[in-house]
Amino acid sequence: MTVQYVRDALPGEGAGDSRNAGSPSPPGTSSAGTSSPGTSPAGTGPGGTRPGGETASTGPASLAGASVPPRLPAPSFAELAAAETRETHSAVLYLTADRVYKRKKPVDLGFLDFTERRTREAVCLAEVALNRRLAPDVYLGVADLCDDSGEVIDHLVVMRRMPTSRRLSTLVRRGHLLGPALRSVARALAVFHQRCETSPLIATAGEQATLEDLWREGMAGIAAYRGTQLDAAVVDDIGRLALRYLAGRAELLAERTRAGWIRDGHGDLLADDIFCLDDGPRILDCIEFDPRLRFGDVLGDVAFLAMDLERLGAPEEAAEFLEAYREFSGEVHPRSLQHFYVAYRAFVRAKVACIRGGQGDPDAAENARRLLAVAHRHLRAGRVRLVVVGGLPGTGKTTLASRLAEVGDGWVLLRSDIIRQELVGKPPAEAPPQQHTDGASPSADGEAVGFDAAGFDAQFGVGRYAPEITDATYAEMLRRARAALCRGESVVLDASWSSARHRAAAATLAADVYADLVELHCVTAPEVAAARIARRMAAGPDPSEATVAIHRAMAARADPWPSAAVIRTAVTVAEALQAVQSHLD
Repeated sequence: MTVQYVRDALPGEGAGDSRNAGSPSPPGTSSAGTSSPGTSPAGTGPGGTRPGGETASTGPASLAGASVPPRLPAPSFAELAAAETRETHSAVLYLTADRVYKRKKPVDLGFLDFTERRTREAVCLAEVALNRRLAPDVYLGVADLCDDSGEVIDHLVVMRRMPTSRRLSTLVRRGHLLGPALRSVARALAVFHQRCETSPLIATAGEQATLEDLWREGMAGIAAYRGTQLDAAVVDDIGRLALRYLAGRAELLAERTRAGWIRDGHGDLLADDIFCLDDGPRILDCIEFDPRLRFGDVLGDVAFLAMDLERLGAPEEAAEFLEAYREFSGEVHPRSLQHFYVAYRAFVRAKVACIRGGQGDPDAAENARRLLAVAHRHLRAGRVRLVVVGGLPGTGKTTLASRLAEVGDGWVLLRSDIIRQELVGKPPAEAPPQQHTDGASPSADGEAVGFDAAGFDAQFGVGRYAPEITDATYAEMLRRARAALCRGESVVLDASWSSARHRAAAATLAADVYADLVELHCVTAPEVAAARIARRMAAGPDPSEATVAIHRAMAARADPWPSAAVIRTAVTVAEALQAVQSHLD
C-alpha cells in the first residue's frame, strides 16, 4: 500500500478536505514547530500540569499558550426556555436555529467535579480553546449567564449549530455510503495528530503502569454496576484479559512512546460529535475537564471512533476507517493493540452509559451491555497467542501452520526447517538427501535419533543434524518468537516438537510474556503421511528433508504429548482449520 502523509489545513482554516499530500512532521514533534490551542503556558506542563506532577485546574491559566476564547453575549432565559434541549451525563445543550449553548451540570461524577461555578467557567473556556484545534469555526466563545441583578450565575459554551442530517451517526443509521466521509475524517485526524503536543509528561500516558492504572480505575468505577446492569462474569473477564495483555507488552508500549505516538489528542471521538460537511468534517467535543484523558496513543484516539462505528452496526466501515488513518498517518501497529484500544474505549463508554442509566436514560442499560460485549469481544480477539504446531513428517503440520498464520490476520510464522538452514546453510543443491540402506535421510528437525539402522545413527549425530544444532534451531526459533510476542504479535511455530524438553521451553516462553499457549499435534495414518512425503519429494527442493523412513524413526522415539490437542489431518485444510478453531477460542 502506498502511504500518503498529509499536512493540510484543518476545516475552518481554508483547506477543508484538501487532497494535497506533503511531508509529515516527524512523530514526536509539533508541525512547523508551533503549539496548537490547548498547549501549556510557561511554568506548566501539558494540560496545565505543574512541574513536579501537580495537576493545575483546567481553565484559562492552563491554556495561556492558546488564544483566549472570546466572551460573547448570553441568550436570555426566555430564549433558553424556548430552545430545544439535549442532555449528556455532564451537560445540558440548548439548540436554537443557528446556535448551540452548552451549560455544564453542577455534578460530581467521581471522574469529574463541576459543583463549583468557577470550575464550570474554567472548563467552558478550556472546551472552546481545545476544540478549536479541530473545529475553529464551530466553537465561537463563552457567554456569562447572569440573573436579573446582573450577577454571573453560570457559563455557556457558544457553538455554531451543525446540520443534524450531516451527523456521522445519522449517516450510519440511514445506510449512507460512508467511505469518502470516513476517509476525510481519517485525513483530518492524521493532520490533527501531527500537530498535537507531546512531551515527556504526555508520554507517560502510554506507559504500561499508566495503562494498568487506568484499567484498574475503570474496573473500580464500574464495580457498582457489576451484577446489576452488567454481567459480573463478563466484567471480571474483561479486567483479567486487559491486565494480562498489558503485563506482557512493555516493549511494545515503550516502542510506541519512542516513536512519538503518545500525544495530547481528542479523547472522546464519537460519531454523534462528527459532522461531515462538503468542505470537510467538523470534529467536536474533545475531553476538556481532565487532560490525562486526552493524553494517550493516537491509536487509542482513533480506536474510539472505530468502537462507536461498530456499536452503530458498521464494523466493516470501522475497519476501513482505521486503515485509512494508517494510510494517511504512516502509523503501524500490531492488530492486538488495535483490539486493546477499541476494547478500552468501549469499556469506558459502558461505564458512562451506566451513569446515564442512573440519571434516568431508559436506553442506557441496554447500551451499556452492548458496549461491554464489544469490549469483551475485542479483548478476546486481541489475545496474544503462541501456537505450537507439531507432528511427524507428512502429517500436514506445515500446511496447517501456514494457513493458521494467514487466517490469523498478521500472525508471525516461524518454521524450524528454514531456521536450521539459516543457521548452518542449505545442503548442496546437486546432492539429494542422504539415503541409507533402509531408505532413511536426516529429519529436518533432527529428532529421528532412535532409528535402528547403525548407518543412520552414525550419520545423524554429526554436522547439520548434530544435537547441538537441533538445540540451537529451537533456541533461535523461540528467541524470534519472544521478540514478536513482546511486540503484541501472535506467533505460529512449525516444527516436529518431538522432544518434551523443547515443548517445555515453549511453554515457559508463553508464560513469561503472558501469551496464550496453544499446542496442536497433527496426526494422520502412516500411509497418508507416506503419500504426502512422496509428493513433496517429487516436487523438488523443499526446506523439509524428511523421508518416510524418518517418519517411522521419529514415531518410535517421540516423547508423549498429552498437553496438545490432537488434530487429525486426513481431511481438507478447511476442515482441519475448523477443528483448530475451538482450541483458539
